[in-house]
Amino acid sequence: MPPSTPSTECFTISQLARELNISTRSIRYYEEKGLISPQRTRGNQRVYNRRDRARLKLILRGKHFGYDLNEIAEMIGHTNVDVDESEQIKKSLQYGEKKLSEIRDRITELEKLAQELNTIKAKLQQRLKAIENGSAHQ
Repeated sequence: MPPSTPSTECFTISQLARELNISTRSIRYYEEKGLISPQRTRGNQRVYNRRDRARLKLILRGKHFGYDLNEIAEMIGHTNVDVDESEQIKKSLQYGEKKLSEIRDRITELEKLAQELNTIKAKLQQRLKAIENGSAHQ
């Protein structure tokens, strides 16, 4: 298949894998999960359109933000199910709030850890200074 052009707007699995820096196996897996649905040539080769490409980008963005495939599927919908856009947006907002809450909790945990490490660091620096000043035996 020749490279895609704006007029054909078709992509092979190899082209998408290369462009998106993912494996062809990952793309086939997303197809198995119903997240994309490429057309097939007479030779049974997968042919992806711009919509499939855009959905793959959304899947990868969702994974980057820590969503699992079930959450991503609820946000972008399965290809074989007509999803109400309003419901899609509500789901995305719901998952977004959940993820933000998790991030806030993690930030709080990391701030506490940083405080503890700074306290230990200060004590170790004090002890090192005492040792270097010759008062290690006191």
